[in-house]
Amino acid sequence: MSAKVFNKIMDMFCLDDEVDEVEEVCDKEDEVVAEEEEFENLPRSSSYKSSAKVVNLPTASNRPKVVIAKPYDFDEAATICDHLKNNRIVVINTKALELKIGQRLLDFIGGASYVLGGQIQEVEKGIYLLMPSNVEVSNTLKYELQNKGVFSFIK
Repeated sequence: MSAKVFNKIMDMFCLDDEVDEVEEVCDKEDEVVAEEEEFENLPRSSSYKSSAKVVNLPTASNRPKVVIAKPYDFDEAATICDHLKNNRIVVINTKALELKIGQRLLDFIGGASYVLGGQIQEVEKGIYLLMPSNVEVSNTLKYELQNKGVFSFIK
């Protein structure tokens, strides 16, 4: 009799149907899991080709290096040219040199730059940029600085 009372209470609250539905859902999930576990390992064919492309990423050794040189005598010209020969960008500050020595230094470095296929550009009076053949520099900033000044945003 207690089972009948229990069933009547369950029917009143409609809990009996929900229990049956939950059990049915659990049974269906077990069937789905059983179906998912049945799979075959297919061997890859030997003619499989990847569509990925290999790209070289720049590393620390591939990055251009910049050397800042402030020579105090003509003897440092060979060291500066060695940097250019090793494909390094060199910024040269000749303001500490006498005028005659600075001219000789720039003549020597300009000749070496020509032979190695590099370039030399004047950034401002007494400061030069020496570049190897694989480096290119735009001049647009130089003209903007000459026309507008460095602090043109301050009025």
